[in-house]
Amino acid sequence: MNAIKTYFILVLAIVFSIPAFGQYTEVINSNRPGVSRSAFSVGTNVIQLEAGPYILKEEHTPLQYEVSGFGVDFAARYGLLFEQLEINIEGTYQNDTFTDNRSTISVDNKRSNFKNLTIGAKYLVYDPYKNSGEEKPNIYSYHANRKFKWKSLIPAVSVYVGANFDTKNNSYTAPDVEGFSQKVMIASQNNFNGGWVFVINLVKDRIGSDFSDFQYIIALTKSVGQQWAVFGEAQGIKSDFYADNLFRFGGAYLWSKNLQLDTALTFNTKDTPSVFNVNFGASYRFDLHKDKEDNGNSAKDEAKRKSRKKGKTKSKKSSKKKEEDFNDDGSL
Repeated sequence: MNAIKTYFILVLAIVFSIPAFGQYTEVINSNRPGVSRSAFSVGTNVIQLEAGPYILKEEHTPLQYEVSGFGVDFAARYGLLFEQLEINIEGTYQNDTFTDNRSTISVDNKRSNFKNLTIGAKYLVYDPYKNSGEEKPNIYSYHANRKFKWKSLIPAVSVYVGANFDTKNNSYTAPDVEGFSQKVMIASQNNFNGGWVFVINLVKDRIGSDFSDFQYIIALTKSVGQQWAVFGEAQGIKSDFYADNLFRFGGAYLWSKNLQLDTALTFNTKDTPSVFNVNFGASYRFDLHKDKEDNGNSAKDEAKRKSRKKGKTKSKKSSKKKEEDFNDDGSL
């Protein structure tokens, strides 16, 4: 427990020592349907729920067993105090049947438990886009708009610190893993032209247990139009209890600015065991975000106000132009 307290004190120290800059977006920004984590938070006072069921099939050829069943991934995220700070709870609950085929008569064993349950905090320590503002398109050159920008190679970077809780005699964890353990992660994110997003996660999980593991996750996402996105993801897991290389492909549909629907396939290329997983899910946010400079007004109200202001400015310019088109005597 002392180690857990030390990690959270470290996070708070980082939070209060780094200047703030905005992260709120006009549309939902979900981590689903992959397992990679964005470098950015959801924004202050935004409550975001992400969940989805999945079905799975595993076969271990050398040990002659099979696993089939279903589960659910879930996460609740909240932007606290600062735009770049997020607290969250996330986990996976699974219910399956473990079938032992080593004898003439197969033996089934029903299992159910949390594969993981973690509460933590994520903080954006560096954002290369904070002072860039909104880049205007070049109306004279198509190639200029598509031109690669070298500064996009500099990623946004966040740190995550969390605490796992594993129950005793859990079929999905190593034999001696139970109670609390720590989890730390570094997440980087590049936003490229054309709707491409590249994310890297480096994770050290269940620190303090006898079976701590290291993971890397690499994800590439491409926006297709205003509502669709497709992604590919590779995840490597290394520990004395379990090691694997998993691959995911899927897509997401933006139903509204606060609701996303998604699906993905997960598989590997080995038989110790082979893994095949299909998931469906959704993400929804309760947008209670307020901009500090708006004196209590929401970002949505501010956008409307800017639109009205822009319209008035355009109207004034138009009137001035008409006046200049006349001579002093009123003739053209």
